[in-house]
Amino acid sequence: MKSYNQWRRLLLGFCVLALVSCTETEIDEEKPTITVNYAGGFPQTCENLSRGQSYTIKAKVTDNLELASYSIEMHHNFDHHTHDDQEGACQLEPVTTAVNPFIFSTSSSVPKGQTNFEIEAVMTIPLAIDTGDYHLMLSVTDVTGWQARTAVDIKIVE
Repeated sequence: MKSYNQWRRLLLGFCVLALVSCTETEIDEEKPTITVNYAGGFPQTCENLSRGQSYTIKAKVTDNLELASYSIEMHHNFDHHTHDDQEGACQLEPVTTAVNPFIFSTSSSVPKGQTNFEIEAVMTIPLAIDTGDYHLMLSVTDVTGWQARTAVDIKIVE
């Protein structure tokens, strides 16, 4: 009798496991989207930002299932490198070597359950940094790990 109950429990366990493994799970095959190209989006391509000023970066991000997090990073473009999704061509300063470039980085979670979200982050540009060409990099990740990135060419001026 003891052997019969053990076999019965084992069979029941296999049945439960089979039922659980047969349930369909949704596979996310879509990356989130990110844009600053809308009324209120900031900064726009080729925009001039001034040293000593604060700016609110604004971008819209969306996903088909759920957003998870975003990051913003800014670095110099004194060597005229490019990123794969840049739009338009800005007038670039001559190639130069960075002495005291501005570097900015921030990241945050998106509130749970959101499929549409507007990023808003304040960035203050110090007075004692190199002026010239910069890239503002925006990145968004969804709950399944898909990521989208975009780069905006900007210029920091006096």
